[in-house]
Amino acid sequence: MLDQRYRWKNKKLREHVAVIDGKLAPTLLLKNAMYLNQMIKKWILANIWIYEDRIVYVGEKFPDNTKGCEVVDCSNLFLVPGYIEPHAHPSQLYNPHSFAQYASQSGTTTIINDNLTLALHSDKKKAFSLISELRQLPVSMYWWCRFDPQTEIQDEEMVFSHANIRSWLEHDAVLQGGELTAWPKLLDGDDLMLHWIQEAKRMRKQIEGHFPGASEKTLAKLMLLGADCDHESMSGQDVMNRLLQGYTTSLRYSSIRPDLPTILDEIHELGIDQYDKFFLTTDGSPPSFYEQGMIDLLIKIAIDKGVPIEDAYNMATINIAKYYNIEYLHGNIATGRVANINFLSAKNQPTPVSVLAKGQWIKINNEVVPNSMQVNWEAHDIKKLQLDWELSMDDLQFSMPFGMEMVNSVIMKPFSVTIDASSSTISTNHDESLLMLVDRKGKWRINTIIKGFANKVSGFASSFSNTGDIILIGKSKEDMILAFNRMKELGGGIVLTEDGQVIHEIPLPLIGHMSDRSMEDLMVEEKQLTILLRERGYQYSDPIYTLLFLSSTHLPYIRITPRGIYDVMNKMVLFPSIMR
Repeated sequence: MLDQRYRWKNKKLREHVAVIDGKLAPTLLLKNAMYLNQMIKKWILANIWIYEDRIVYVGEKFPDNTKGCEVVDCSNLFLVPGYIEPHAHPSQLYNPHSFAQYASQSGTTTIINDNLTLALHSDKKKAFSLISELRQLPVSMYWWCRFDPQTEIQDEEMVFSHANIRSWLEHDAVLQGGELTAWPKLLDGDDLMLHWIQEAKRMRKQIEGHFPGASEKTLAKLMLLGADCDHESMSGQDVMNRLLQGYTTSLRYSSIRPDLPTILDEIHELGIDQYDKFFLTTDGSPPSFYEQGMIDLLIKIAIDKGVPIEDAYNMATINIAKYYNIEYLHGNIATGRVANINFLSAKNQPTPVSVLAKGQWIKINNEVVPNSMQVNWEAHDIKKLQLDWELSMDDLQFSMPFGMEMVNSVIMKPFSVTIDASSSTISTNHDESLLMLVDRKGKWRINTIIKGFANKVSGFASSFSNTGDIILIGKSKEDMILAFNRMKELGGGIVLTEDGQVIHEIPLPLIGHMSDRSMEDLMVEEKQLTILLRERGYQYSDPIYTLLFLSSTHLPYIRITPRGIYDVMNKMVLFPSIMR
């Protein structure tokens, strides 16, 4: 599927048939393989023939021609399909390439990615060229098509124009529309969004919801308007409500919503013992969350919570493939499928000892196989931030009487500001800090106070945000400017300063949003940042998501956005941004 209309050209399909006839040898033979057959939910002993990136036969027979064929005896192993992550946000400090490399090592070999970062920051031609290059990876990558920016941005009608949405939906790597973070607009009569949903349906593509706390009545309305799946269940009853309205339901285990164990207990208490309409997802967590694994960890949680082993694997494989109409390629070990296979030491141990992706070894006997492929980011116009403007003390004027108070990592409520923020520093005796969002192009700014972030963070700057604009937080205006200037030197990143010194930084040289380093390196940097922030008063679970969602209007109650301070519930700008 490299820059061509079909997964395999006619000539290649004839070669696959020639392997069956003995005219060609398989490239890999897995003999004595005890594999999970998803069709009948049974473990079956078979020989599996693979030619390059495709399974060409599964059964009792051996190939007539084995010249040059790699033969692997799978005795004492259990084979399952490569796992699928159905709801990935592939730019949470990491990038799609580094995320995929890391994910594949623990058996997640197919990823369905959010396109929001590309939609906001890339010309669609460049975005599609990147998608094309990423297809050359052993990991299979697919994408969503967002219908909204999940915040209030300038010129939204141009970024999310009908032409752009139509182009994304028509792309063969795009499997769904959504996630629908702007569903209140849809219910309020946004017929353009409804038209895009209709177009997705016409193309036989799915619609992913984002409906936290939605009532049965709301779920019913959104199902009527075209939603197919939702990943925002926070309890067993939420799951039941979605199932009863006809939704496929993703069960989530993420950094800010580690709900899976509780949800599984609660659905079992409700008598739910059928799992064909369930997925598993990690919902785009920050790097350090993945230290213990990815989809393999979620399968293990499901098994430990009493889900039948075969169903636990199906929730990470065939259920997803069927839903997205890619069962002919992914989700099971069967003739004709892409050769994505995990090799397990035991049926109840989903972390593989060996991994095969597109017929290539990712890991053998717990040893990672090096892969030298690099992405040419600059060719797709993904490079360092070039900020050709300066931040001055005049920009750091804080007089707004209205601030944002943190309820948890991501929920903000309004509060009345009483402190004097006119001096160069404010007291560390309370947890109110200066907060500024400034346009990455330097055209506008919005200044307020954030309560609950920390009481001793002196200067903090981040180009990692929902919109890609610059977040500044701190007690000292001089340290905030220092953090900004260092972030600018890095070409994008997250910088923490104190007493005129940089004390930690995470460079993000890919459009200021993503690192070009490995997941393992990022885990170290992110954990150190979290430690330093907590030492200075940050008390919540996930500072990375705090940064990401400061501007996100799909969450209550108050947000700081490019258009100004925004009241989510009343859908209005309370204090507009100021031109610089």
